[in-house]
Amino acid sequence: MPKNFLPFESVSRRDLLKFGVGAGVVGPLALTAGSVKAVNTKAHVVIVGAGAGGISMANRLTNSLQGAKITIIDTREKHYYQPGWTLVASGVWNQAKTETQVSDWLPKSVNWVKGKVAEYDPENNQVVLETGQTVAYDQLIVASGLQLRYDLIEGMDVGLIGQGKGIGSVYASLDAAAATNTEIKRWISKGSGTGLFNLPPTALKCAGAPLKMTFTTLHRLEDTGRRDDFNVEFMTPSGKLFGVPFYNDFVKQRFSDQGVTRNDFWTLKAVDADAKKATYSVKGGEDQVKDYDFLHVVPPMTAGAALENSPLAFQPGESFTGWMKVDRETLQNPDYPNVWGIGDVMGMPSNKTAASVKMHAKVLEENFLASLQGKPLTAKHNGYTSCPLITGIGKAMLVEFGWDSKLLPSFSFIDPKQESWTVWVMKERMLRPAYYAMLEGKI
Repeated sequence: MPKNFLPFESVSRRDLLKFGVGAGVVGPLALTAGSVKAVNTKAHVVIVGAGAGGISMANRLTNSLQGAKITIIDTREKHYYQPGWTLVASGVWNQAKTETQVSDWLPKSVNWVKGKVAEYDPENNQVVLETGQTVAYDQLIVASGLQLRYDLIEGMDVGLIGQGKGIGSVYASLDAAAATNTEIKRWISKGSGTGLFNLPPTALKCAGAPLKMTFTTLHRLEDTGRRDDFNVEFMTPSGKLFGVPFYNDFVKQRFSDQGVTRNDFWTLKAVDADAKKATYSVKGGEDQVKDYDFLHVVPPMTAGAALENSPLAFQPGESFTGWMKVDRETLQNPDYPNVWGIGDVMGMPSNKTAASVKMHAKVLEENFLASLQGKPLTAKHNGYTSCPLITGIGKAMLVEFGWDSKLLPSFSFIDPKQESWTVWVMKERMLRPAYYAMLEGKI
């Protein structure tokens, strides 16, 4: 247990054991798999994307459909437990703990097309691959995730990460997460200097990750005994640090307590890696240039180009323009009822976490089967998302909320407004097995 930290004393060992995989720690306990009856169908179900959402649905539908043909489209061969990348970048985990093969998780009966969708053609019930091949479908599930737009930051390239130029980014890849740890260690070894962290001006996956990286880095700086020799600054395009008011206020206060300078309404615009300078556009003012010794880059994020430019996306002038258009409760596209969404690609408040995918999968499966049988779509997504917000190495808060930032705590013995070693244990030891159970469609 970290020094100078009071344990969550009311939590017993028995309570800790309740966090096991069987409890479904990535969401409320009541929503577990196995509650639906199999449906007979000859439908061809196409799933675009073999990430967490796509693999989860491939496994669920393999079990709940009889006679269907299921095809999944994706080029990736490896699957990554991305919630673990902050631990890799913070020097807590090694890389191997987050890497598996896509083939480890896909049912043998699923047809795997190793391609990339270039065009969605819902009028003709087909997708077109980059090779020109068309894949027809009766039902389409879009689980294509999002795109990291490093290209929108002038001078930024993921190849710069870990090259001794002070640039890190936990999002870019598993190797980049490890290289980010190397750059942080290099900065700390200098004994002084400036570290810059940021939020992007767009929706983002795991919105807590930029905060986690800041907090774990602060912990490492404090452990040197020379914290005052390091300058840490955090840039926010919107003036907010977290979407839920309580946690937004908490992080602001914690940053103040830990000596972090906050620059509100600053957006990372350009990077000069050789000169170690970052340029920020400032709302209502002139651009500002900052020297840095370490720069953690969180890029803008959008849906992939094929989805953005398709009839399946929210159109200009609508909320969530460019993201996949779905009913936020049923996860069905309102214009094409045989098209469904899951995961990061969807346009809705927050909901770009692995915990969200777990909740999406349950709702989507029930509504998908109901639709095949001509029944009403009665399963409703309540907006649940979860973020074990790491506030230092060895402590975290279990942030769970739904629509309108309503707190939705799952465990009576965890105070969602308090830091806890227990939640750190959940994050560091127990969420990964639960995530893999989710991929298999078991929870």
